[in-house]
Amino acid sequence: MGFEEDLAARPFWRRLSRGEQRWPFALAIAAMITLQLMLPERYSLGAWWVLPAVEVAVVGALVAANPGRLERRTPMLRRLSLTLIAVASLGTAWSVVRLVADIAGGADTGSAAALLGSGASIWLINVLTFAVWYWELDRGGALERAAGTDPYPDFLFPQMTAPDMAPKDWRPQFADYLYLAFTNATAFSPTDTLPLSRWAKLTMLLQSAISLVTAALVVAKAVNALG
Repeated sequence: MGFEEDLAARPFWRRLSRGEQRWPFALAIAAMITLQLMLPERYSLGAWWVLPAVEVAVVGALVAANPGRLERRTPMLRRLSLTLIAVASLGTAWSVVRLVADIAGGADTGSAAALLGSGASIWLINVLTFAVWYWELDRGGALERAAGTDPYPDFLFPQMTAPDMAPKDWRPQFADYLYLAFTNATAFSPTDTLPLSRWAKLTMLLQSAISLVTAALVVAKAVNALG
């Protein structure tokens, strides 16, 4: 079999294709920043504006480098993107730890409505944080997936196992990873998408654990406050 025949036999998600649009990722980061700003200051790492300001600066640089589709592949942009997600994750981790410590330690968390609002915001931030991690790390990130350089997926989507049930030009994009993060946070386990690599399994385990602890403690505390 020649190279052309081998290339034609590959599924679309393994071929060289155009890069994804930047806006879904930027929109997720914008939503995350908005939720961070809505939280009480005690759930912010440092001053309430510091992490959001850093995130706005970094995402602005990323959008300027690839304003439309993701096409420029440089080590600097890759490191910048990972730095953005790491900063967002640091803020998420602080919020979760502080919320759990307040509830477990019996600190004043306000009314049941305020607690549920803060808990819901932190839960959603957790979902968005892991969605961008999955999107950025699966097969080396969006740019590497578009280049088709890595044939081994970290996540097995249903369309990969049943290609006849999907468009011929299907490949995972940000919405697929957002759905993966949301269902993992609600079901506390994989639903229709399976983790294949060890890092994917451990990351999904961590997300499920955070989601379970956050939801259980917030609901229990809110019910107790209402009672």
